[in-house]
Amino acid sequence: MISDPTADAEPEKVAGVRIPRGTGRRLHGAIAHKLGVAILSGEYAPGDVLSGEVAFSEALDVSRSAYREAVQVLTAKGLVESRPKAGTRVLPRNRWNLLDPDVLAWAFAGEPDIQFVRGLFELRAIVEPAAAALAAERRDRADMKTMKDALAAMTRYTLASEAGRAADRDFHDAILRATRNDALVVLSASIGAAVSWTTQFKQRQRALPRNPIPDHRRVLDAIVAGDAAAANEAMRVLVDMALDDTRAAMVQ
Repeated sequence: MISDPTADAEPEKVAGVRIPRGTGRRLHGAIAHKLGVAILSGEYAPGDVLSGEVAFSEALDVSRSAYREAVQVLTAKGLVESRPKAGTRVLPRNRWNLLDPDVLAWAFAGEPDIQFVRGLFELRAIVEPAAAALAAERRDRADMKTMKDALAAMTRYTLASEAGRAADRDFHDAILRATRNDALVVLSASIGAAVSWTTQFKQRQRALPRNPIPDHRRVLDAIVAGDAAAANEAMRVLVDMALDDTRAAMVQ
């Protein structure tokens, strides 16, 4: 049985999930990933009861404690609930924390639902143009430097690389932080994850159909100029074009 892994051991695979040995946290994280992907992909539907910890642990040859910890992760994200004698049941979709970065990763591990993807872009279309307008009014020198550095990194590494996508996240994060609105800043991790996963998804079969860097530069130029209306419009166009690119990727 795989119990808590020990340091310096070789990586293990649990049901196809590669687990870097070293800590029990990595083990239950891999199990949570496997179950999360299964739920987000529809393999487990709302109302379904997951296998009991004994059966699941034996099937995957992992410790029962690792399985319980994985279920706790899913519970915290609103995907399941566990009750004595009733077992662990998948909750209705409206209970899921769909903006959690891990949940977003699980959703894009397979073929995401088009309605879910559209919903993410609708959220971005509501939040980000308004945030860009506020950023144009409230940004300081440090904010502008962060945005410029992020755009430079995006240009250097391109969005086909992890470094470029990380810079893209930094760019959008800097805009939300420049609003000086704590409620918007709370959304930065979720918006950043949505940006990163949709960008990666668009390139899974072919290169991006166009270069989105100029769209980002127009947003930056408007924010630097302090032009709230132009920043709002530039960000609206950026999000709309990103949705068009994603739709095209989903019909390949």
